[in-house]
Amino acid sequence: MTKPQQTRLEPAALSRDLAPPRPDPPDGAGNLVLVILDSLRFDSWAAARMPVLGRLGPVERRWSYASWTAPAHYNLLMGLLPHSSPAHVHASEYYQQDFRRYTDRLAVPDIEFSRFLPEIYLPRFLRDRLGYYTCAKVSMPVLNPATPLNQGFDDYQLMPVHNDMAAIVDGLAFPAGRPAFCLVNVGETHYPYTIPGEEPRGLPHLHGVHGTLRNLRSERSAGMFSPELLAELKERQIRAATYLDGVIERLLDVVPRNTWVIVTSDHGELFGEDGYFGHGPIAHEKAFEVPFVEGRVR
Repeated sequence: MTKPQQTRLEPAALSRDLAPPRPDPPDGAGNLVLVILDSLRFDSWAAARMPVLGRLGPVERRWSYASWTAPAHYNLLMGLLPHSSPAHVHASEYYQQDFRRYTDRLAVPDIEFSRFLPEIYLPRFLRDRLGYYTCAKVSMPVLNPATPLNQGFDDYQLMPVHNDMAAIVDGLAFPAGRPAFCLVNVGETHYPYTIPGEEPRGLPHLHGVHGTLRNLRSERSAGMFSPELLAELKERQIRAATYLDGVIERLLDVVPRNTWVIVTSDHGELFGEDGYFGHGPIAHEKAFEVPFVEGRVR
């Protein structure tokens, strides 16, 4: 007796088969685009020339929940955006208010924290409860599709290079008849703070960057940077942010009407303050201080 042939399902196909039936989206539901300018600290943003972002609203000084890329993005994908560190407020009340903001952002009535349970994960909530198409285009390899962050996404892509937001914008898709949620992780503002086509000549290679996890074993410790190099690196981040304002203008022109756009950072960066450089295992306000702006594209 001939044994029946078995079909091997790839992980992506398997996850699609196991996903619950997608509901029809609520009438009038809008698109949501979350742009993360990786490692951009608030005062670099303030020093950069980024007038296009004024179209969305006033830029706020906020605080990240984490000082490193992966845990910060987990918080963001829980739906918890950088916070304003309010005084005399219970944390539970702040979270409730923060989740209610999605009523305005999505143009969907009665969004409450309880509707996010039990996963408390924004892509799953939008896809499985509200019928959204969900996509992510990430620049940092630590966010690659094999990580647990890739939950609830129809399409999750690690970009071929870490510093090309323009290519991300060119690849965004907004299907007709269904609202979309897009996560965009941008690497130009992450060390070595290069724009497309630019080589970081003369800059030390660091663990976790410069193409990162792909070549980790071959990298060597760079040692401490000089004050002059630290000042140069901060200027490079400011210059990268200035460049990105033009790319964000393209993004605002590409997204459909009735799209809510949030632009922020996952965490800050240290450029020599109190002896620190970079981010991660650093308990310093500049590692948590981030810019935040949001608004609807009409």
